[in-house]
Amino acid sequence: MDFKTALFIIFAVVLIGAALRVITARNPVHAALYLVLSFFSAAAIWMTLRAEFLSIALVLVYVGAVMVLFLFVVMMLDINLDKLREGFWNYFPIAAVVGVLIVLEMALVLIKTFLVPDAVAPVLGANSSNTRDLGILIFTDYVFAFEIAAAILLVAIIAAVALTLRRRKDTKGQNPAEQIHTRRADRVRLVAMASEGKD
Repeated sequence: MDFKTALFIIFAVVLIGAALRVITARNPVHAALYLVLSFFSAAAIWMTLRAEFLSIALVLVYVGAVMVLFLFVVMMLDINLDKLREGFWNYFPIAAVVGVLIVLEMALVLIKTFLVPDAVAPVLGANSSNTRDLGILIFTDYVFAFEIAAAILLVAIIAAVALTLRRRKDTKGQNPAEQIHTRRADRVRLVAMASEGKD
């Protein structure tokens, strides 16, 4: 066993353990921290497989932005943990079916990869760069799928903003149109008062 294989096995064991703790941890903050650990382990595995761009993107996007935001939301919200655990066993059968389907799909992909490795991974040149080759593929062969994915993400962002934008009576807001059309006479009033003498 060489050093790269040993690193892969170590990171894979850490990733599986952290993923199990994400779904079994009782404290949501601990679960979020285990998710960060699993993301770092997956990034390390991608780094050992020479997928540097995916590794750095995983760390920057998910750990650096999404998980930090999620961790702050979990820490600031008052979550009733007993209410969250009420329907766990009711959803367990369908969750088990979905989990088995995911495992079967991943097994099929891995078996195909190990049986016919050249059919999945293209042969790259000696001086090829992972990031360069990925960019060439995205903007040539897969440009249409890339544009569709970008449009779907844009629609999802707009839908999330539209669903969460609600007018509430207990919040104060500003109307920029009214602020632009304001006059000094409406805001400031000079009052002439007689001076008061000392008694």
